[in-house]
Amino acid sequence: MTHQGSRVLYVGALSRVEGEGALHLRVHDGTVTEATLDIYEPPRFFEAFLRGRAHTEPPDITARVCGICPVAYQLSACAAIEDACGAHVDRSIRELRRLLYCGEWIESHALHIHLLHAPDFLGCSGAIDLARTHRAEVERGLRLKQAGNALLELLGGRAIHPVNVRLGGFHRAPTRAELRPLAEQLRRAQDDAWATVLWAAGFDFPEAHTDADFLALAAPGTYAIESGAPAVLTSAGSLTGFPVDDFTQRVREEQVPHSTALHSRLDGRRHLTGPLARFAISGRWLSRTAAQAAREAGLGNPYEGAVCRNPFRSVLVRAVEMLYAIEEALRIIDTYEPPSRPYTEVPPAAGTGHGATEAPRGLLYHRYSLDAEGTVTDALLVPPTAQNQGAIEDDLRRTAQAALRRRDIGDAELTDLCERVIRNHDPCISCSAHFLDLTVVRTGAHADRTSGGHDA
Repeated sequence: MTHQGSRVLYVGALSRVEGEGALHLRVHDGTVTEATLDIYEPPRFFEAFLRGRAHTEPPDITARVCGICPVAYQLSACAAIEDACGAHVDRSIRELRRLLYCGEWIESHALHIHLLHAPDFLGCSGAIDLARTHRAEVERGLRLKQAGNALLELLGGRAIHPVNVRLGGFHRAPTRAELRPLAEQLRRAQDDAWATVLWAAGFDFPEAHTDADFLALAAPGTYAIESGAPAVLTSAGSLTGFPVDDFTQRVREEQVPHSTALHSRLDGRRHLTGPLARFAISGRWLSRTAAQAAREAGLGNPYEGAVCRNPFRSVLVRAVEMLYAIEEALRIIDTYEPPSRPYTEVPPAAGTGHGATEAPRGLLYHRYSLDAEGTVTDALLVPPTAQNQGAIEDDLRRTAQAALRRRDIGDAELTDLCERVIRNHDPCISCSAHFLDLTVVRTGAHADRTSGGHDA
């Protein structure tokens, strides 16, 4: 391709959680003039479903929002409603919630790293192709996912849409004897997680940089997962925090003409949630083992404020986080004492509550308003994927522009690169698979070169 004329790449259909999406890339005389990630989000009406329901119901209802991160939705809902009702759960219950969340992090990160993202770095078309050339690594990923699923099944009742979580805690708490076999499985998984870090560190990472503000929860003294207050790290390096109650004052959702998904801005600027944000904001509170893994992976020393702004390297942060989640799970199991009661009573009360947790893909915010009988009168869910759409578009624009400046790049190669940019953020399982359908329409000097139907 010369830098004469224009071309348009249209990559056809991605949903925010499980569906399809579209990429529209316009290039004129070698300059990327437009890069939009068009989200087709079919109406699901979950916020409307929640209105009129009892205050005890959102943890079960919102678990159905996502089959990948149901725990994130359940615990964010619990946090918000308990906040509205003024309830405080015991430390032992909070630790069990963190243990359950560790299971979700382990299984989600293991799946993303080994089956969805690694093929991009190893020249494979997908997980099946990868298994032919890297069978041991794929089997390792499945073992790690099984370890995470085992935690979800024991604490949650099942791995997908857990049924043991309830407002105030759990319907039933596990015994020490039930947790003991999981500890043995997790100790084996710890070795697999270390091997994953070293394996991913050997990938060839394209040069890229995001200057979006980072947004993640911060809980001084520990790496935030199931609780914390929002913190912002700007591209200039300043770090500030704010109460979760102020989330909708700082993070504003807006409609864009090219997408049915809402975009979000933090104080009027693009922002990014997820592993890169968590590592930059909370890396100083990683365990010694996880911090060592970060250094060996080339991410720098998190205890000295290391920050990674290359989205392609997010796979490394996920590997470090997976190792950390396994360590945390072992810590909780080793010191576990069953609570006297598996849940705290949460009587209804009129008010508005806010809650946020760190889903594997980033900060998830819930807000509920209740009347005096505990009926939900209003609900708001702000998932990480929707927040990240603007930053993903910026990444697409920057990466495509850099590729065009370096060399004459064909449509198929440019499409593959854009797919990789999207998968860096693991917006959902279906998004991370090879989903893009490409149509190229050129104008000007290359108007005769039109192609369509490249299904990646």
